[in-house]
Amino acid sequence: MAVDATQPYDDQNIFAKILRGEIPNKTVYQDEFALAFHDINPQAPTHVLVIPKGAYVSWDDFSAKANDAEIAGFVRAVGLVARQMGLVEPGYRLLANTGINSHQEVPHLHVHLFAGQPLGPMLVR
Repeated sequence: MAVDATQPYDDQNIFAKILRGEIPNKTVYQDEFALAFHDINPQAPTHVLVIPKGAYVSWDDFSAKANDAEIAGFVRAVGLVARQMGLVEPGYRLLANTGINSHQEVPHLHVHLFAGQPLGPMLVR
């Protein structure tokens, strides 16, 4: 079910539970600002989710409310994960869904990192 990104943060969402250690994950990277882990339903050979540790519903919520250190730390974590996984040279795709029309499924900001095969062009119809 798609998420209305204008609603308040729900601290019972699956990513909040992962951050609290209530649900296990296959961690790729972690620091004070972000957690990166393998998606449980991968859509590409490499499919990693990177989430901020703060309680933000969407990119819009994050960009409006996070402090400069959180924003810089999160963005740097996404790049660091791609570099550490060796994805820069062959290429990768980033995707962050926000709201109903984008089919955001979890009400916690997350960036999908896809790689490991030619991904083709992005098409919007």
